[in-house]
Amino acid sequence: MSQITRMKELIRQLNEAGKAYYQENREIMSNYEYDQKYDELVALEKETNTVFANSPTIHVGYELLTELEKEPHESPMLSLDKTKDVRALADWLDDQDGILSWKLDGLTIVLTYEGGSLVKAVTRGNGQVGEVITNNARTFQNLPAHIDFDGKLVLRGEAIIRYSDFEAMNASIQEVDAKYKNPRNLCSGSVRQLNNEVTARRKVQFYAFHLVSAEGVVLPNSVEERFVWLSSLGFQVVEYERVTRDTIAQAVEHFSQKIGKMDEPSDGLVLIYDDIAYGESLGRTAKFPRNSIAFKWADETAVTKLSYIEWSPSRTGLINPVAVFEPVELEGSTVSRASLHNLSIVEGLELGEGDEITVYKANMIIPQVAENHTRSNTIVPVAYCPACGGETVVKEENGVKSLYCSNEFCSAKKLKLFGHFVSRDAMNIDGMSEATLNKMIEQELLTELPDLYRLKEEKEAIVAMEGFGEKSYDNLVKSIEKSRNVLLPNFIYALGILNVGLSNAKLICRHFHSDWESIKNADVEELITIDGIGQVIAESIVHYFANEHNQKILSKLEEIITFEKMEESSKEAIFDGVTFVITGAVHHFKNRKEVKAKVEELGGKVTGSVTSKTDYLINNDKNSSSSKNKKAKELGIPIITEEQFIDMIG
Repeated sequence: MSQITRMKELIRQLNEAGKAYYQENREIMSNYEYDQKYDELVALEKETNTVFANSPTIHVGYELLTELEKEPHESPMLSLDKTKDVRALADWLDDQDGILSWKLDGLTIVLTYEGGSLVKAVTRGNGQVGEVITNNARTFQNLPAHIDFDGKLVLRGEAIIRYSDFEAMNASIQEVDAKYKNPRNLCSGSVRQLNNEVTARRKVQFYAFHLVSAEGVVLPNSVEERFVWLSSLGFQVVEYERVTRDTIAQAVEHFSQKIGKMDEPSDGLVLIYDDIAYGESLGRTAKFPRNSIAFKWADETAVTKLSYIEWSPSRTGLINPVAVFEPVELEGSTVSRASLHNLSIVEGLELGEGDEITVYKANMIIPQVAENHTRSNTIVPVAYCPACGGETVVKEENGVKSLYCSNEFCSAKKLKLFGHFVSRDAMNIDGMSEATLNKMIEQELLTELPDLYRLKEEKEAIVAMEGFGEKSYDNLVKSIEKSRNVLLPNFIYALGILNVGLSNAKLICRHFHSDWESIKNADVEELITIDGIGQVIAESIVHYFANEHNQKILSKLEEIITFEKMEESSKEAIFDGVTFVITGAVHHFKNRKEVKAKVEELGGKVTGSVTSKTDYLINNDKNSSSSKNKKAKELGIPIITEEQFIDMIG
């Protein structure tokens, strides 16, 4: 293979992996493999003196795919050149003083304060254009709402979600395949939400790492002194150490000892010249500034032998491949397992039992398989589900293959199904942890969902269970009895119908005026007329209610459950048949969600994008250059302010 051909192949692979990671929150290549291929591409580009326009070495950030307003940066936000060699850091620093700090693994944000208040927050985006996320940034947990500085202040920093918050959020998610892969992906999705209530729940933190400008202030020519000044205003600054050529190795070692116990996700360190004028005088390349450089730890790797692949089923039927290998020491702990995520990764590594593999900990924390030296390629996906014996099927989505159990009554799914049924937004039965449910299923106290309502007859068996007693039993029975009265949307959500969340259940109930029989007998054609219910969701609903087994279960539950009457708005439906789109900041309502609720209360619909079916666009900034404003003007759709909307509703 020629060098040019190899370069094109590397560009294709790296761009595919980047798109999957940044846009689709999925992983088709390990960080270790990505770095290897990236470094190989850089070397080939230098050797051939050729760089293709679509090379990832000259592009940064994600593509802009959301409905958030876009804004160009005043100057390009570049990524950093990197090294894994401490000696290279020392040579780069030469006789200058440097500031060594964490390279946090989140999303870079530019903040602008005026009059002491946050007026704008923009993501890095693709380096040239970012997304405006001001309302979301105001919910960042440690960001000062007001600072003691009246001039215009611009700074950059990293939005992150701590491991402890990430793990707590994942612990609350029952479906294995619905859990978030890593804090970085969760943070990216959280920061770019269209609803800042979601951002607030995700506990995003902000760490400042660069003071860009401060109006009317002669800023010190020192990165460290600017950090101190930002700290005095209430900003949390990235942890750092002042270093010289002689102390850099010791400082790197100091940071490396902390990484395993650190709550903030980090993928390395950043070294910057403390003398700002000197650093800026060096200029920049097409992609990298010359005043700073990133350091990535050379991953500690270990060669071991693959014992076997464990196939782990989940509630939705996804069967996750897990590599089990002979135990090795990595980063101070013993590891013997690593998730492989999907079949595509298993096939890409050409794994076989007994193969010699290299393993490492991504960011010194998460075990991963880096390479397979033997490549015997003898692993075959299990034909039958390990939990229930049902036949397995391979499904491919967006070029990624995954293994599923075809038995919709799989025992693994059953455990998760019960867990979902009793959860807070569903039937809200307290005292039913997954461990408790698992014991009850093992003891055959629970086989089908209606069995929950016969548990009061199993007092002796339940009281004898570990962690249970008379009081726990009494509390459990009370909670079960209380759940007999439930709102219909919560009940529908509790059933675990594929793709049907609580919000979709509410839409369906509103359309059918909470008529349970009509919902059960609805066809696809009628369901897709509901705004927000597409073909896939409609087919899931119809399939569920047409299933004979489900019909028997529902028949039993109907004898037990009473649906509480939902209050329907008594107000005149003045917006019946009228479709709104809401964008930008609101001032008279708490948030856009409250505006949406008012529209729906009066019979209207709110959608996320402007189309020919839109009747009004609500935007307080009529002159905004946002994509929604432009589209509305193109289509001749009225753009109204919040005040005009309030006039419309009296």
